[in-house]
Parts: sequence; C-alpha cells; structure tokens
Amino acid sequence: MGVRDAAMTAIARQLGHPSGLGGRLIGAALNRGNRNLVRTAADALHAAEGSVVADVGFGGGVGLPLLLDAVGNSGHVHGVEVSETMINQAARRHHRAIAAGRLVLHPASMTELPVADRAWDSLMTVNTIYFLADLDPALRECTRVLTDTGRLVVGLADPEAMARLPFTAHGFRLRPVAEVVDAMKNIGLSVEHRRIADDEESPHLLIGRVDADPHRGGQARGPGARGPVR
Repeated sequence: MGVRDAAMTAIARQLGHPSGLGGRLIGAALNRGNRNLVRTAADALHAAEGSVVADVGFGGGVGLPLLLDAVGNSGHVHGVEVSETMINQAARRHHRAIAAGRLVLHPASMTELPVADRAWDSLMTVNTIYFLADLDPALRECTRVLTDTGRLVVGLADPEAMARLPFTAHGFRLRPVAEVVDAMKNIGLSVEHRRIADDEESPHLLIGRVDADPHRGGQARGPGARGPVR
C-alpha cells in the first residue's frame, strides 16, 4: 500500500470510528462540515417539547444541543455512538444535561440499540449508513425503538459527490439514494425524500414515518435492549 492509500485508509477509518487525538480532530471537522445537514435533520424530526428523541451515530455531537433545545427541560435526548472518544467528548461538553437526566449517552451500535421497543418519539442518523454492511437490520432496529407515530430521519451526502472523495474508496459503502428509500419502505415506513438545498449535489434527507403501518406489531428486542432510560 502506497503512502497516499495508507493516509486515505486512516482517514476513512477515523470517519467510521473516531479515536484518540485524530478522532477528536475528525469530530471537529465533522461538526463544521455537517452542521447544516444535521440542523436540517433535527428540524425534520419535528421534536415537540417534552418528547424523547435520539441522535444515532452523533459523531462530533453538533446535533445534541439542537435536540436538547428542541425538547426543552421536560424532554429527553439519547445519543448513541460506537466511538468511546466521541462519547467521552460529549460527556464533558454536556455534563450538566447528563446530570439533570436530560441527556443519556449510549456506547452502542445502530444494530443493537439499548432501549426497549417504542422508547423514542423520533430518531435521526446522519452520515452513518456508509459504514453499515447491511441496511436492513439497522433500519429495523431503528424502527423498533420508535413510537407508533415516530419519525426516522436519515441524512446522507450525495453518493456521486462522495464517490469523488479520495478516502471513500477505502471502506465506504456508497448506496444509491433510491436503494436506501426502498429499504426504508420495505420495513413499513412511508418515506419523504428531499434535498437540503437547490443543488444537484446537495445532501439528502429521507424522512420515514412509522404510521405508514398501522398494524405494526412488537418486534423482537435487540440483544442489548432494556427498559427506556429517561
């Protein structure tokens, strides 16, 4: 492997699982680059004051204060992240919200969310699906934890634009947007697809609504599932 490929592989690895000093730098870069997409995704949740919402794969954590503001002092925010570095960073930044019980951080993956069925009113996940080998289990798990009128908001960059970035050839799974939409529909969600700007390469928002399936039954709980933490 050449020097350039090694560098791109290291960047791709840090984007998927930030760790150490490099991970903290990546987190800061993610916050700058993703701020508009994350803000738009948070708005699309339509989080009401007092509701329970989640950011799954929150990365640098730019979305957490947005959700805390949206749900108010009577609401609860859950942040899920596989990276211990990002968990620790968010814990330091939001120690007051954690101490007040308004924010709960979970070291977990999107395929094993550690809460009970129907625990959350809405959930967003931004720029995470590139790191999933299989969409279906993750989307089913995200849907499992939503209430019967819940929303799942998936934010992702334009796949064609992403394909031109040198590091995405090193482990990213760049799926056509239509494939992601179909996967969401196949598990019973209605899906609204929009771009966040009038630009053919602007990021995409996929807004899934659980109430497309009024007969949704209780799905099997994930291996780490437990009662909701509020």
